[in-house]
Amino acid sequence: MVLPEGFVLPPWYLLVPILVILAGIIALLWVLEPPVTDGTVLAFAPWMMFGSTLHVLHRMGAFPNRIEILFASPSVYLVTAIVAGLAWIIAIFLHAGGLQSTISRPVGLSGTAFFAVFVAITLNNSWEEGTFEPFWPVIAVVVAGIVTAVAWIALSLWFTDVAATTSLTGVLVVFGHALDGVSTAIGFDVLGAGEEVPLSMILLEAGESLPTEEYIGAGWLFILVKVALALVILGLFKEYVDDRPQQARTILALVAAVGLGPGIHNVLLFFVT
Repeated sequence: MVLPEGFVLPPWYLLVPILVILAGIIALLWVLEPPVTDGTVLAFAPWMMFGSTLHVLHRMGAFPNRIEILFASPSVYLVTAIVAGLAWIIAIFLHAGGLQSTISRPVGLSGTAFFAVFVAITLNNSWEEGTFEPFWPVIAVVVAGIVTAVAWIALSLWFTDVAATTSLTGVLVVFGHALDGVSTAIGFDVLGAGEEVPLSMILLEAGESLPTEEYIGAGWLFILVKVALALVILGLFKEYVDDRPQQARTILALVAAVGLGPGIHNVLLFFVT
């Protein structure tokens, strides 16, 4: 009911090593206990987008047959988590050795480099195939930014303590889900794209059944629900962030990834198809 189409696990001889390596990285990070601040969460934003880029390349058939299953859903996100986790561990040791002033900076720079390189490969492949189309992707990002600004201003006016406490982490959560909502709405209403996640499709069909569908499409309801849910989550996490900021921001980073990852995936698909 909640899993998207195309959700397939790799064979056991690939899945087991992936899970073992990921478990080892998580265990090491648990022992190291690196600080998790707003800067840390923002530093991982490029890594969230990097995983989506790999999945788009997979859908374009860019990987060899022997390893392409690693870049299907959900294994692509496990692979991304391993690489990002290794980058985090290296950054911790660089900081401990006095080679970096902060931990978040090398994490963010390495994630941005990975994301930029693979986005360039994606767009270059699209350009060569004659499918490059930038209009709607740009519109999606701009509209998502506007929706985020409006939602955050409203949150700051009526729930000032929530906005102040969740800070930049909260902004990333709202933007990620706004981008997912806006890009999904554009895909459904304008580009005639289908929706792979059953629960999302239920919301889109609900919007389609309303009298407003003729004038503003069906996707507005999906955007509203996504953004409202993000704001509610931030409200529920306010005390958690106060009491246990490291744990709370880690979970909020995962919440942001659930929105930002699919949102960037949609945007890149608009570019290349």
